[in-house]
Amino acid sequence: MSASDEGIAGASGYAPHPYIGGRTSVLRALAAWRMRWPGAPRVIVLTGSPGSGRSRLLTGFLMLCDPRFRKQLPLDAMDPATVPPDLPAPAVPSPVGRTAAQLLGLLADHFELGAARSEDICTELAAREEPVTIVVPDVDRAGPVRAADEPARVVRDVLKPLAATTTVQLLADVPRGPAAELAAALPSGQVRIIDLDDPEWADPEGLVRHAEAALTLGPPELPFCTDPSARRALAEALAERADGNRLTLQLAVQSLVMRPEGVDPADPSTLPGSIGEALDLHARRLGTDPQTLRLMLAPLAFAEGAGLPAQLWGPLADAVAGRDMSRDLADGMPLAAPFLQPAASSERDEANDGKTDGATGEATDGAAGGDTADGGRTLLRLLHPVIAEEIRAGLPDVPGAQTRIAMALLDAVPQQDWSRADPYIRDHLAAHTLEAGLLPQLLTDPGLFAHADPVAMRAAIEAVPLDRLGAPARTYLRTAPLLTRSQAPAVLRAAILESAFVEDGLAPYAEALHRLGFPLPWRTLWSMPLTGVRAVTTGALAPADADGTRATAPDGTTAAAAAGAETDGSVIDSGPASGAPVSRPVATFVVPEGTPGSRPFPGPDGDASEGGAAGALLVHDLLRPGYVDADPAHVRPPSEEARAAAPFAFTAGPDSLQVRARANREVVATLVSDTPITGADLSPDGVLVVATERGVTARQILAAPDAPTVPAQRTGAADSAASDGLEGTHS
Repeated sequence: MSASDEGIAGASGYAPHPYIGGRTSVLRALAAWRMRWPGAPRVIVLTGSPGSGRSRLLTGFLMLCDPRFRKQLPLDAMDPATVPPDLPAPAVPSPVGRTAAQLLGLLADHFELGAARSEDICTELAAREEPVTIVVPDVDRAGPVRAADEPARVVRDVLKPLAATTTVQLLADVPRGPAAELAAALPSGQVRIIDLDDPEWADPEGLVRHAEAALTLGPPELPFCTDPSARRALAEALAERADGNRLTLQLAVQSLVMRPEGVDPADPSTLPGSIGEALDLHARRLGTDPQTLRLMLAPLAFAEGAGLPAQLWGPLADAVAGRDMSRDLADGMPLAAPFLQPAASSERDEANDGKTDGATGEATDGAAGGDTADGGRTLLRLLHPVIAEEIRAGLPDVPGAQTRIAMALLDAVPQQDWSRADPYIRDHLAAHTLEAGLLPQLLTDPGLFAHADPVAMRAAIEAVPLDRLGAPARTYLRTAPLLTRSQAPAVLRAAILESAFVEDGLAPYAEALHRLGFPLPWRTLWSMPLTGVRAVTTGALAPADADGTRATAPDGTTAAAAAGAETDGSVIDSGPASGAPVSRPVATFVVPEGTPGSRPFPGPDGDASEGGAAGALLVHDLLRPGYVDADPAHVRPPSEEARAAAPFAFTAGPDSLQVRARANREVVATLVSDTPITGADLSPDGVLVVATERGVTARQILAAPDAPTVPAQRTGAADSAASDGLEGTHS
């Protein structure tokens, strides 16, 4: 509903805000906060019941704070006490669909801070000479997974530290429970809670005007849409019955405009007083059992992310209801229409608490513009989360419903091939199984790990107690910060996970990724947990030196026993493959003195050094796991000619590395590490050995020398998804 800009706001003669149509007392308080009026609190927490219009109010206020929007508003006709001064627009980071870590990343990017943690960000903000103004809307919609309760984490990890920073002027739209928690952490003089349901901030006349404005948009054949007196009477009845809730009033108007029969302004029982009554009354007026309407909408009530693809609505409705719902859905669009909206709609509505960024009116759900997303698929969602809450609350067994939804989603994966699955299924199946209590059982499929959105997958897994997770899930959880930070596409996510599985002793899961058709840039040959490695080099033991050497672990055990690994189904053999004398490819590590199995640096004559270079040397087989009991002095590095003739070369940075084909300089492999790289070398036959603070890993480069380019990945410090800017900062 759009508020009418006609009429005069009270006897004062001031025009109402054209987008809000009222809320003068709240706008005055917010304007005083914005201009730092003496006595105004430094922190304002805006709250209220779902559907009370918090987001629309905040959007209208941000219009007054944006130089572009101010030019479009009748500022001279409005109450001067509601108009803040013409100042630079505040920062408005949107938490919609984002984690607390991502929100902190937005703030750090906007203020050009070097920090990533909340305490460090606040320390840098506290050191600024001038205060900064931050507005955080829609905290109730934070997080990529609904059941993970990300809003509580945003309040704890983002809003509380910001509110405690005296140089930060903060305005946040927060649900009522967390609002009280946030306010309790500050001295009373520094914070004020504005609860839109309190009589102090109520605006009954504004609600009536909203109803009148909405009714004027109805068909002209309806008397209450064209007759001012009839329209006013019905608007007053609707507003009184809705008891200040904008969403209840909006649903009532949309329902009766569609089917006006059976509505009597003089009979309160024909008008809804809550969201649930709006659902049930609408169904009865259309001659349908209210439970049928709720079952139709149930898949949308459980939908995650930007919305549910239209083609999945039917199968999921059947799953929740336990019967065929196709006839109900085919005939039921008029029944469901008042409660739906296209997922990517940019329309902000007060009762919808329209979840968009700042005052721009741009959608923040990650969908593309228009009414479709994800490559043109039509996505649908309910008009407001409280409608979903009402529908879920009416179901007798929510975990059971989520279990049936999860099974239906799995059945919709063609031949269980995740590369062919609908993006919604890949990205949000984990969220559905989380609420069903089945997520640990799902977390054994490396293909799903590689194809699923890592932000959503990580949020779902982090909501499960660690002791309930299996080894593959713990590996994913360890790797997830790197997956989200690097923004890697599926093939590079698979490559990162392939190495991580080998590092954690889960070689079968690494091999499974190779069988799934990914054009992986490498095959991880081995990985050893070894700290303190300062450098690595590749080379070879001459036949005389290699013959008879034993592969051992630093503690003296054989390599096969230490690694506990198999290659191609056979136990590692540390000796020559045949009786013919051959060189043995090895890698040499520079390690701290005293590392088990290491030897001192060789002296000028090949003897052990008595204290020359600091550190020691450790020899490891290049192609398979296992240390080699050999004198490092007998390791011969590749010749300059061999290196120059090698098909690949590499360049390394602090935490990333690229392998290029020498022939055309194209990137054939990109490695991003979650810990600093301390050493790297590439053998002439394409074995890349990389040491980090965690250990040493060898990867065989699989790409042909003339392979196509592998896009380089961003390697920023923030653990966040792709930043689309601090949305709303221009608002």
